[in-house]
Amino acid sequence: MIRQGGGEVIRVAIGHRGTLVRGALAAVLGRESDLKVVAECARADEVLEVSGGPEVVVLDPLLPGAIGMEELCGRLEGYALLMLIERDDGGSISLALAAAKQSAKVGVMTTDASPDDLVDAVREVADGRPVFDVSLALAALRAGDNPLTERECEVLRLIGTGATAQEVAQILCLSPGTVRNYLSRILSKTGARSRIEAIRKAQDAGWI
Repeated sequence: MIRQGGGEVIRVAIGHRGTLVRGALAAVLGRESDLKVVAECARADEVLEVSGGPEVVVLDPLLPGAIGMEELCGRLEGYALLMLIERDDGGSISLALAAAKQSAKVGVMTTDASPDDLVDAVREVADGRPVFDVSLALAALRAGDNPLTERECEVLRLIGTGATAQEVAQILCLSPGTVRNYLSRILSKTGARSRIEAIRKAQDAGWI
């Protein structure tokens, strides 16, 4: 039964880049009688294709795809969003906070939370109550203003994994020329002379 204003079951979709993490999250949430996992998505655009209208979407802010996280959250109007991030990842925290502004029902929690905390957080955001760790706000403030756009951060993270411009283009559904343009802007914004230096500067500043 779909939960509508006090019904029985909260429908949940999970969007995470890690296959094992997606499975673990689904297992934790699926054991609860009032929660039902209706989709496990590996890409941002897949979340928009989930049928049946989940009430809560648990999201990895670094979820890859043809659209960025802020756009995705903006298109999930009416759904409750629970952003799941690494506590010490300043760039991920900043991205999660920016994306979270797109939703009236939102929560931000860390991956080191307990399974019970995760379950409680899903229920809280489903009911419109915010879930937030104050220490995450402090980490975001320490990261400072990020001159890179969401997409530029995504490109730089992928380059940091050793991916080539062609591979990044394939992952993000972009043309290689577009990726090279992003890289050019990244070097300009960071004042770096190489991709490696740009990655180091962005990581040190907590942007990625």
